[in-house]
Amino acid sequence: MTPLRSKSALEPHKIFVLDTSVIIFDHDSILKFAENDVAIPITVLEELDEFKKGRDIKNFAAREFIRFLDKVSDTHSLQEWIDIPGENKGAFKIIMNGKSSSIDANDIYSEDKMDHHILNAALYLQEQEPEKRIILVSKDINLRLKAKALNLDAEDFKTGNVQEVDKLMHGVQKVVDVTHDQIVVLHSKKYVDIDLFPEIEVPLANGYYIFQSPESSALAYFNPFSKQYEKVEKKMCYGIKPHNAEQTFALHALLKDEIKLVALQGVAGTGKTLLALAGALEQRRNFKQVYLARPIVPLSNKDIGFLPGDIKSKINPYMEPLWDNLKVIKNQYGEHDSEFKQINNMIETEKLVIAPLAYIRGRSLSDVIFIVDEAQNLTPHEIKTIITRAGDNAKFIFTGDVKQIDTPYLDDKSNGLSYLVDKLSGNDLFAHVELVKGERSALANLANDLL
Repeated sequence: MTPLRSKSALEPHKIFVLDTSVIIFDHDSILKFAENDVAIPITVLEELDEFKKGRDIKNFAAREFIRFLDKVSDTHSLQEWIDIPGENKGAFKIIMNGKSSSIDANDIYSEDKMDHHILNAALYLQEQEPEKRIILVSKDINLRLKAKALNLDAEDFKTGNVQEVDKLMHGVQKVVDVTHDQIVVLHSKKYVDIDLFPEIEVPLANGYYIFQSPESSALAYFNPFSKQYEKVEKKMCYGIKPHNAEQTFALHALLKDEIKLVALQGVAGTGKTLLALAGALEQRRNFKQVYLARPIVPLSNKDIGFLPGDIKSKINPYMEPLWDNLKVIKNQYGEHDSEFKQINNMIETEKLVIAPLAYIRGRSLSDVIFIVDEAQNLTPHEIKTIITRAGDNAKFIFTGDVKQIDTPYLDDKSNGLSYLVDKLSGNDLFAHVELVKGERSALANLANDLL
């Protein structure tokens, strides 16, 4: 039985009020407020009830949190303070939609909305607990602004946030202070010991380097297993040729057997998805299936149920960019070429599958090369959930642009792609490359640079 908190033990200096967005972002969030107490508005339970059905990871999060509340509350009323499991934790309870004697968010904002019920619950708690600091925690920026406008403290849920995104997202290092003789040795030997380039004190595992001298340059990769720098050569993959150093590095990481997890980051038109797909097709004989997926982020944040047609016709618009990249690769060949026919055969036999990301739940992904497009629209928990599906002989590739996030509850510091690079940079199984030069067209580059 979960014990009730005694009133004498209930004197933390903060009470955090959780918004639904925090629970969907991380269903274990209630465990991450140290010794402080946590209050959950009854409206949040109502919203979780709407989220509990479905196959998406947000539906899983809603169900897991509901189960957690059911387990820890045991026979107690959720309107009483109950210990949060774990050492040095506070307590939690459900708070009703009471109204402050002085402020009604529905009246202030002239609309009866779920968000305003959550604000009212926090304002009422603030009135009932004047000696405590009441803080609304939400991933919804506008809800935080509304709270602050009502003189209510509000914060983002920052657990797992990346602090220095700009420094983190550079996956290629340029080293210019080397000699021509050093570069000649690298070109001739292909593999060189670590002491050839003392300019780099601590090489990054699976790090990519552009060595430059006034006379010459070379592309290199640091192998964490051999502890050597390896010369990186340009290599065409299934008709796709790299056009710059970063694309060359990306294909190297995609084709390197020892690298099991790859992150490709860059703005639109840099070739992230195209390179990932070409690299996967090049290795088709090494895997039983190539799986290309992306999260569905519906227009105007509406559920795809509002779209007409069956489930296939509903999701096809979201998968179309992936099919477009496949068409680019097919167009490198004629209809009678074996490579062209091979792609069609892979689609027909489902060796190549393009589908929504939610469809992988419950699967064990062995002998699969798995590409996740638009990974910046995933939460850190979703990234972890996907990677933990990995079985034997699986390779995972995440592509995205942390500056182009389509979901309102994520930003460049809290999205799953930034989190992935932050946590795994320097790991022997992981490589990260930032693609910086657009190769789609001169017009697309113009838009990226000047608009």
